[in-house]
Amino acid sequence: MAKLRPVGHKDQISLVDHLDELRTRLVLSLVVLGVAFGLCLWQNHYILQIVNAPLRVAGTPLGAQGKPVTLGVAEQFTTTLTLAAYAAILLTLPLLLYQIYAFVLPAFSPMERRVARPLILMAPVLFVAGVLFCYFVVLEPAIDFLASFNSDEFNTQIRARDYYSFVYLTMAAMGLGFQLPIAVIAAVRLGITTPQKLRKNRRYAILVIAVLAALLPTIDPITLLLEMIPMIVLYEGSIWLATLLGPKQAPGVEIAPAEGG
Repeated sequence: MAKLRPVGHKDQISLVDHLDELRTRLVLSLVVLGVAFGLCLWQNHYILQIVNAPLRVAGTPLGAQGKPVTLGVAEQFTTTLTLAAYAAILLTLPLLLYQIYAFVLPAFSPMERRVARPLILMAPVLFVAGVLFCYFVVLEPAIDFLASFNSDEFNTQIRARDYYSFVYLTMAAMGLGFQLPIAVIAAVRLGITTPQKLRKNRRYAILVIAVLAALLPTIDPITLLLEMIPMIVLYEGSIWLATLLGPKQAPGVEIAPAEGG
């Protein structure tokens, strides 16, 4: 059984040992994910209440109970399983990301490792922050606008399967969108770009952020702005942090003195 620790950059291991380490980390990840899934399935009523809360707060036309409808005999069961799986992945994401990091770490040089380590540690924190921002800020106005649009012309009934897919896709997209600082800082630390270039091209970055926000499941203008604002703030903050950290200079590289100086 391979030891569950990051292998050093200079460690020499065989292909069999490498595959054994991969198998061990996959088994551990699946076990933890299975335990988390069991706990989420056990507490599925609590999870359903959390996900249904934006429906009641937004005042959608679902009656006093504010619950989505189901159209099939087995839909309640399959939808509950899907919700439990999503919640389990969210809970175990930090461990899953660490296992990926620890497995690919030996391929990094010492310089690349110093760049990658803080960024990978930031990834689960930023993802959870994006999910929470989406749940508490974005979902309510998005659901209120979309479900109430032309409500006089439609008999609006929100199906559970479609609603939960919409909620989790939106939260996952916001979680991924909050990874923007990692990409910016990594690009600067690896010498791909500089904070000065990022500031100079700020208008293009805002345009890209607007396009990415428009690709999310929420398409109304109010929600679009709510999604763009934190991403723009993160972009500006990542430029400031990249300036503070500075580009990573390769070890052993010295600047030659000017001739005649």
